[in-house]
Amino acid sequence: MYQSLTNRRSFIKKMAMLSAMTAAASMFPGILFAEDQEKALPKGKNLSWKKAPCRFCGVGCGVLIGTENGKAIAVKGDPKSPVNKGLCCVKGYHSVMAMYGKDRLTKPLVKKNGRYVETSMKEALDLVASKMKETISEHGKDAVSIYGSGQWTIPDGYVASKLFKGCIGTNNVEANARLCMASAVTGFLTSFGLDEPMGCYEDIDHANVFVLWGNNMAEMHPVLFSRLLDQRMKRGVKIIDFATRTTRTSAAADKSILFRPQTDLAVANAICYEIVKNGWVNTSFVEDHCNFNKGLTNMGYGLEDKYKFTDKPEKIDFKAYKKFLEDYSPEKVEKISGVSAKDIKYMAALYGDPNKKVMSLWCMGPNQHSRGTWMNNLIYNIHLLTGKISTPGNSPFSLTGQPSACGTVREVGTLTHKLPHGVVMNKEHREFAAKIWDVPAENISPKPTYHTVEMFRALDRGDIRFMWIQVTNPMVTMPKLKRYRDATKKEGRFIVVSDIYPTPTTDIADVILPSAMWVEREGMYGNSERRTQYFEQMVEPPGEALSDTWQIVEVAKRLGYEKQFYYNKDTHIEEIYTEYRRHHEGKKHNMAPLEVLKKEPGMQWPYVEGKPTKWRFHSKYDPACTKEGYDFYGKPDGKAIIWQRPYEPAAEEPDKDYPFWLNTGRVVEHWHTGSMTRRIPVLHKAMPHAYVELNPGDAKRMQVRTGDPVKLTTRRGSITLPASINERGVPTPGQVFVPFFDENMLINDITLDSFCPISKEPDYKKCAVKVEKA
Repeated sequence: MYQSLTNRRSFIKKMAMLSAMTAAASMFPGILFAEDQEKALPKGKNLSWKKAPCRFCGVGCGVLIGTENGKAIAVKGDPKSPVNKGLCCVKGYHSVMAMYGKDRLTKPLVKKNGRYVETSMKEALDLVASKMKETISEHGKDAVSIYGSGQWTIPDGYVASKLFKGCIGTNNVEANARLCMASAVTGFLTSFGLDEPMGCYEDIDHANVFVLWGNNMAEMHPVLFSRLLDQRMKRGVKIIDFATRTTRTSAAADKSILFRPQTDLAVANAICYEIVKNGWVNTSFVEDHCNFNKGLTNMGYGLEDKYKFTDKPEKIDFKAYKKFLEDYSPEKVEKISGVSAKDIKYMAALYGDPNKKVMSLWCMGPNQHSRGTWMNNLIYNIHLLTGKISTPGNSPFSLTGQPSACGTVREVGTLTHKLPHGVVMNKEHREFAAKIWDVPAENISPKPTYHTVEMFRALDRGDIRFMWIQVTNPMVTMPKLKRYRDATKKEGRFIVVSDIYPTPTTDIADVILPSAMWVEREGMYGNSERRTQYFEQMVEPPGEALSDTWQIVEVAKRLGYEKQFYYNKDTHIEEIYTEYRRHHEGKKHNMAPLEVLKKEPGMQWPYVEGKPTKWRFHSKYDPACTKEGYDFYGKPDGKAIIWQRPYEPAAEEPDKDYPFWLNTGRVVEHWHTGSMTRRIPVLHKAMPHAYVELNPGDAKRMQVRTGDPVKLTTRRGSITLPASINERGVPTPGQVFVPFFDENMLINDITLDSFCPISKEPDYKKCAVKVEKA
């Protein structure tokens, strides 16, 4: 809701009492129900209600926004949305308040002699365009770049890709979803040949077992987690929490299984070992629909060791794969992982039971991993070996972190190697995009340039001189942050930042452009289950703030691309989306037309003959299949791949000098870097600053109590935070956990910029740290 509907004290009390169901009330915070929301709505107000997807995470909850006198003043869950069915989490419930912080950026700011000076939007955009022209002229087209976000709308990302890849001719387009979802992308591509889940949220209503792989779902995706708890109340389903620390998800699960960091690779292989050993393989499915591959190993960790990695798959057979699994018996893996052989066999039995439908759910745990692609492959292996895939309730499902990480990054293709319908390396894909974009095909470079970490390294080296940052806060989120913050300040670099509030990233900008936020403009998001959702403009943005889409369009026109950016300001979203749909025509990825999106609470793709596709790769549900039964049509032969992927250690492990593991993540109250949610008073009050969780035994040994200052030191630097012991989460012995939302306690100053060499996604979950009482 908004403002003083409840005071902070009663709000916090209410949060503690509410839950998806009474039995789960104390297990996790943040779920509000329609009846509770209705009680808190402004009374006697003449509100106008319109639908939108929530501004925050990738679940894509439908909300209704109440406006009056040109201001958004209320929010409630949309009961028509099949995603959340009227529920809201604590962030969604207060989302409109994020638009009204006292320090909103309303005028463009240009740095002159070290100070920011207000200017008009026209002058600011003129300057941005002139600096781009100057940089291209002096240093070449690959010296300019744009860094966006899974919070970009679909039109934002589309025009960014069109301008940079199609018109300017550089593939220097990346988005912060590289930091959170790239391993999911490469996992899907290597196993199935196409990106995005084959299942949907409706799988929750059919599954008997939910295995959460390193996924604190109760706090990170609370509305979806409430649906799991609801199914347990109704049908007695089982929830297994498989994680490196004890969380509110652990408390709510039927069983919590803890493993040593990085050893999820070994445990997944041990589950496959048990499935094979016990005869639980769905033999006919595997023979008819799967191939076996192994790829390169010992491939480095992306730490600028000049390691040029290219995965070279080699076809193997089931016999060779079975031989590989001999090193991963539960008894052997127990010694590596700390997970008992009994628990490994228990998990394998759940997957192996032909009478149980199993849904695997994961997010940053397997993705932000130095072997993130492998970990995604291994989860798919389990489902492929048992044939539990592409049917209701049998679903390996990768959850998304941001509202349009799927829609704008994965579908639009705002990564250096991607195009909306394919990849830059493919000549036919380049020609297809060029035709729609009305540019010469040779404009689109066939060679990817820099993924996110390398893009900032290129800025440091001077290969990139101009960077435009939109809808993201990399000066809080980049790993090994100090290096990249220093890079932005080097001579000869020009940084443009589009945002709604001052952040550590706007602090390093040469030009700051005020952006319209969410329902202050029109757009679409795409959520985790392939659901595209439209929202209209409901209120006016403050001052001279413009949508990120129109900022790019205006600069494109100034660069001389009026023909390609012909859009009318009043109708540009409809024109852009209509053009974008042309990239995805056909049964494999057709997008619903705008008139459908305006009417419905989102629509899943592929949208074929007026209907959404809920389950892909099975002819019963997917009209793109060309043969009866399963058809993994992303691969030429229609077969998915079971990958031989070994356990390998992390890039940096604890030693005598740095004896602890450092793990980072989020909290339920704050959205990523907190630049929006920390301006919502009730959320800031509930979680005002970051902290470091310690295991109680470690804390006792160091004589540290809750609130005591603790110094964390890695090979990158040091940071001091207050201790948290036996509060929200409990790490295992020898591990600490720090949330990253607090710009005053920049934990990423000391994290490591290692990454999965296939996906190029950094591993924020594991590096070595020394822990001392300060």
